Amino acid sequence: MSSISVLILAFNEEVNLPGALASLEGFSTDVTVLDSFSTDSTVRIAKEWGARVEHRAFDNYAAQRRAGLALEFANPWVLMLDADERVTKELWAEMLNAVSSAGSEFCMYRMRRKDMFLGRWLRRSSGYPTWFGRLVRPGMIRIEREVNEEYIPLGSVGHLEGHLVHFPFNRGISHWVDRHNVYSTMESTKVREERSAPLNLGDLLARDPVARRRALKRLAFRFPMRPTLTFAYLYFFRLGMLDGLPGYIYCRLRATYELMIDAKCIEHDWREKQSAR
Repeated sequence: MSSISVLILAFNEEVNLPGALASLEGFSTDVTVLDSFSTDSTVRIAKEWGARVEHRAFDNYAAQRRAGLALEFANPWVLMLDADERVTKELWAEMLNAVSSAGSEFCMYRMRRKDMFLGRWLRRSSGYPTWFGRLVRPGMIRIEREVNEEYIPLGSVGHLEGHLVHFPFNRGISHWVDRHNVYSTMESTKVREERSAPLNLGDLLARDPVARRRALKRLAFRFPMRPTLTFAYLYFFRLGMLDGLPGYIYCRLRATYELMIDAKCIEHDWREKQSAR
């Protein structure tokens, strides 16, 4: 049976990395951590767990993943894992079975995540199910978009039943807010570009769930009161209220993130008008 290599992008992930590496123990012997010159114990931890460590200064997420996938791996298939994610035994068994029987036309398998917050799976408020292209054949996908990357397959795509378990708040709510402050700055640049790009409404009916989500997201960028609509969509329409207090807090945080994006777009436009005077 084929094996799978693993690529983890990391920067100051001493809190999360041990859990990610522990979830791989006994499954993959070819693990690479692409580190963005961490200043904590990330590199030491990676080496202690037997991972190969490579270094690259961070510029954006798409470029970092492209650089990571350009490295040499022991296996033809690579799982792209975030440090705050965990692989279950069931998912690993399913991935091994998938790649061992995959034809040469297959280039990517998508999977879903279980987002955890305050000890609870945010099954409804997180917008689940969202499909992520994570198990890939390097050289057979194209990675676009500097933040919240998009994976363009150059072959056939499969979908897995198993889940990654995601702990986005392992480093605390403050870290989540700090990280999404950075994300919102990068995202605001993409939003300004995509608001002016032609919108293909036909993609809203595409059979591919990722294509549908991408089209819906680009349509939503044009909506007024988008942060308020985001909260209403997740909390009421997607029944995030059933996730209890963690669901309410998460929906509020997501709406705040969207507000940060819109506010930075407005600020950019205002500054441009001021400089043009």
